[in-house]
Amino acid sequence: MSVPAPLIAVAHGSRDPRSARAVAAAVDGIRAARPDLDVRLCFLDLSAPSVDQAIDAVAAERHSSAVVVPLLLGSAFHARVDLPALLAAGRRRHPGLDLVQADVLGDDTRLVSAVRDRIAETGTALGDPGVGVVLAAVGSSSAAANELTSRIGPRLRAGTAWAGVEVCFATTEPSVPQAVSRLRAHGARSVVVAPWFLAPGLLTDRIGRAAADCAPEALHAGVIGAHPLLAEVALDRYRTAVEFVPSARTALSA
Repeated sequence: MSVPAPLIAVAHGSRDPRSARAVAAAVDGIRAARPDLDVRLCFLDLSAPSVDQAIDAVAAERHSSAVVVPLLLGSAFHARVDLPALLAAGRRRHPGLDLVQADVLGDDTRLVSAVRDRIAETGTALGDPGVGVVLAAVGSSSAAANELTSRIGPRLRAGTAWAGVEVCFATTEPSVPQAVSRLRAHGARSVVVAPWFLAPGLLTDRIGRAAADCAPEALHAGVIGAHPLLAEVALDRYRTAVEFVPSARTALSA
C-alpha cells in the first residue's frame, strides 16, 4: 500500500510563544486521530519552522506529494495570496513534488460547537437566559469579511437560552465594550467572553483587557485550541484535498 501524502498544517504564527504551543497541541490532536499519517506543523510568519522549511523537508524525504492544510478561520489574504505563492515557489524548487492546498478551517459548524464547549467549560449553563456571550474575533479591513464573521453569532446561540451573542473584533468595530453594552440592553445579567481564535496571543490579551475595563466580572472562555473537533475538521479538509493528488489517493482508504 502506498504511503499517505503528508499533511502539512500551516498556522499563522505569532511573537507570543503561547500561540505556537497551543497550535502544536492542536496538531498533536490531529496526529492522535490519524496515527498512520505524517503530520507536520509550520508557520506563515514569526514562528518556526517556516512553510518553505516544511516543504523542503518533505521533498528531501522523497515524498511525491503533500497536502497543505491552512489552520486558519478565515479565507483572507494569507490563504488566498501568501500561501499559494509559497506553494508555487515550492513547486519550482521541487518539480517532482505535488503540493495541494486544502480549504481553510473556516466557520465550520463543528468549530462553532467547539466554542460552545469552551463556554460550557467556564461553568456557564446553556439554558441560562441571563447569559450574554461576547464572541471576539480578529477583525478585517473588509466589511464583507466582518459581516461573514458576524453571522457566527446566531449559530453559536442556537440551542441555548442565552440572552444573546454579540460578535465583536479586536482590530475594528464593533468593539468589546459595544458588544457588552448591547448584551446588557438585551437583559444579560452575566457576560462570557469567548474568543473566535485557535490560539492565545497579543490580540486575545487585548480583548481580555477591554473586557476587564467594561465587564470586570465577565468569565473568559478558552480558545478553540486542541479541541477534538478541530482535528476532525482539519482531517476532513485533508481528505477532500487529497483527491486532487493522483499519487495520494490511496490515503483515502486509510
